[in-house]
Amino acid sequence: MTNNDILKRLRYIFDLSDAQMQAIFALAGHTVALEQLIHWFKPDDDPLFDALKDTHLATFLNGLISHLRGEKEGPLPVPEAKLTHNLILRKLKIALNLQAEDMLTIWLKVDFRLSKHELSSFFRQPSHRNYRACQDQVLRNFLQGLQLTLRPESQRSESQPTETQNAGA
Repeated sequence: MTNNDILKRLRYIFDLSDAQMQAIFALAGHTVALEQLIHWFKPDDDPLFDALKDTHLATFLNGLISHLRGEKEGPLPVPEAKLTHNLILRKLKIALNLQAEDMLTIWLKVDFRLSKHELSSFFRQPSHRNYRACQDQVLRNFLQGLQLTLRPESQRSESQPTETQNAGA
């Protein structure tokens, strides 16, 4: 999954407008022009497509945490220069205030099964012997389950919205 795919899915899951997206970036201390936002949502083969950098997705996720959980006092978190699926999963867990059982239930909505031990391995330090890298399939299924949880009216097999759905948001 690319960063652009993840941002598109999150926008759809949380039903965010352009203005809301810009406000979430602003909560993390980053200003995003509407034109830039539109370029991130273009199809990959469009000449105006712009690949979303790790720092931009990390900034959005930091802003999403502030948006959903409230702003913390003190300095804004510094966005990670290198973002992994493990970090994305961790930031979504924090933003939505999810416990392990909640996350496992989200995966069950799309018939994807993980044990608590497998889940905890995603949140360990990479140097830990029981660390496990979160693969595309795991993150994709989590996002699909999250969509079914937060937008139950959408029962599509693939959670990625079309370009026209993004443009109107």
